[in-house]
Amino acid sequence: MNYYIFGHKKPDLDSVVAPIALASFLTQQDQKNGNTDNKYIPAITEDINPETKFVFDKFMLLVPEIVTASSLTPEDKVILVDHNEADQRLDNLNPDQICAVYDHHKVNLSLNQPITLITQTYGSSNTLIWELFKKDSLEINPQTATMMLCAILSDTVGLKSSTTTPIDRLAIDDLAKSAGITDTKFLTLEIFKAKSNLKSISDEQVVTNDYKIFEFSGKKVFIGQIETVEQNELISSRKVGLLNTMAAVKASSGANLLFLAITDILNVNTKLLILSPEESAVAVKAFSTLPQDSIQDIGAKMSRKKDIAPAIEKALA
Repeated sequence: MNYYIFGHKKPDLDSVVAPIALASFLTQQDQKNGNTDNKYIPAITEDINPETKFVFDKFMLLVPEIVTASSLTPEDKVILVDHNEADQRLDNLNPDQICAVYDHHKVNLSLNQPITLITQTYGSSNTLIWELFKKDSLEINPQTATMMLCAILSDTVGLKSSTTTPIDRLAIDDLAKSAGITDTKFLTLEIFKAKSNLKSISDEQVVTNDYKIFEFSGKKVFIGQIETVEQNELISSRKVGLLNTMAAVKASSGANLLFLAITDILNVNTKLLILSPEESAVAVKAFSTLPQDSIQDIGAKMSRKKDIAPAIEKALA
């Protein structure tokens, strides 16, 4: 049986690495139990972003292949990692092929059959997978440990995010030893710089580089996020272009509301670009601050999952 393992659309580093790590875990688990019939295939839904490219190039790692729903046979099974909601899945995926979900986000599932569902409130899906390796006493090879380490550092914003847990810190320490990496602070800074290199990407790429679409109180809510060390420069030089692009993306995506969070990963601050009075009313209610010139400072809120999306959901309830 073929099991394809997918992260979400617009894959970030955590969503690219998690299928590789989980495929290694499940393969070893099967071997331990004497099962050699299954094949676990890590895959991605579309091209990787600059941060992921930097990590995979730096450590000479192989990026999973892009696989489409039309490439799957009816007999193939699908495992979702780092996401579960329908709008974030591979386009045109038959939901009846989903057999398992491994995630660290809020669960919003409606399927026709029971599945394996493993979720944890960790800062990264790779932390969840690391814990599975440890509980089964299975080996994480240095190459896999390296990419998992980078993914957790990225998803927890160098352990500064409010989503960071003690388990994430344990995973970082253990994976760094397995990978032979002694200076995780320097590695984090390198990842930040790669994530922050915005000069070569368009306004559309800024808006859609990392986004998720949520269903809140019957509304389709698009929340994009860009993490950078050049927050003020990005806003001052590209605000008009970004707002125009946000309007176009809102129309093309069919979203009722669209927000772009610009997060300063060094100074621990997020500013929202506010597209219209409708978004402004929701954001003011969610974060209790007032926008000025289409910019709303929401303070030390860095996590879309824990700090931003839940506040917007509550404001719409």
